[in-house]
Amino acid sequence: MPAEWERHEATWLSWPHNQETWPELLPAVEKEMVSLVSALTQSEAVRINVLDEKHEEHVWRLLSNQVPGESVHFCYLPTNDAWCRDCGAIFVTNHACKEQMLALKFRYNAWGGKYLPYNLDQVVADSMAKILSVPVFESELYLEGGAFDVNGSNVLMTTENCVLKRNPKYSRNELEKKLKNTFGVRQIIWLEGGIEGDDTDGHVDQFARFVDRDIVLIASEGDNADPNYLPLKKNREKLINIRLTDEEEAVSVVELPMPDPIYYRGKRLPASYANFYIANEHVLVPAFGCPQDNLARKILEDLFASRDVISIDCRSIVAGLGAIHCLTQQIPYISVNY
Repeated sequence: MPAEWERHEATWLSWPHNQETWPELLPAVEKEMVSLVSALTQSEAVRINVLDEKHEEHVWRLLSNQVPGESVHFCYLPTNDAWCRDCGAIFVTNHACKEQMLALKFRYNAWGGKYLPYNLDQVVADSMAKILSVPVFESELYLEGGAFDVNGSNVLMTTENCVLKRNPKYSRNELEKKLKNTFGVRQIIWLEGGIEGDDTDGHVDQFARFVDRDIVLIASEGDNADPNYLPLKKNREKLINIRLTDEEEAVSVVELPMPDPIYYRGKRLPASYANFYIANEHVLVPAFGCPQDNLARKILEDLFASRDVISIDCRSIVAGLGAIHCLTQQIPYISVNY
């Protein structure tokens, strides 16, 4: 699987529409989505899943003043929710032929059956693959796209909590073998836990991300009384002691601050700058209206010197318990034009 910082053909999104995910906040969420799409289309095409023609017209009215029409492709692909990273196809290149793209489809049950219905989201991956006319490899595992990250050089990072809980009939060793075979990697880095407010059982894209082959960004909480402090500290210590299998070299660990705690309807939200997305010429990082926004952007600017780092207001989006990375799914660029 190519790393996220490798060239994309496009980014795929599902437009938010579920009132239960964002009670009374949907107009504000759509405004933030316009900013997200506007930033993405500066360097790549965007495919957007919509419910039907009427929904397309609604979305285009929102986008038309800020987004060039030739950069947006609408797909009539109804969804239950907007989290394309988790239920959508995961596009990889064929291990035997790098010029062939495949779509990985994992079993999907809305993060362990937490939200009903999810019947439409169960078939999103098939529909995305059909639109691109690429073959599908269907896995027997339950796995969401936010549950793992790869470095493009034979290493995959995930969490025990999420993968083992979603697939209880398999041991960790069995799951490791299946993940290695499916993604064509040689090493699995197992981290623990997640962050407060995360309803996914610990998606790694909320707190730890590869930014280069041997560099991992890890969210870090400075307040030792905060519930996130100890779990993030333990994962940071674990990463510091990791050696990459192929080179036997240490992983470089860079700390990324956590934002101030954000609450909605009395509940802590999983706000994290680690939920950024790496586009072709930009890095899109969530902003939450607190002083740490600028520091997080500066850290990413230092790491991605060849890309512009753009902060996207996610104060409404995160009320749905996700942010930019959860909403996006990259399509790798290959010489065949899809």
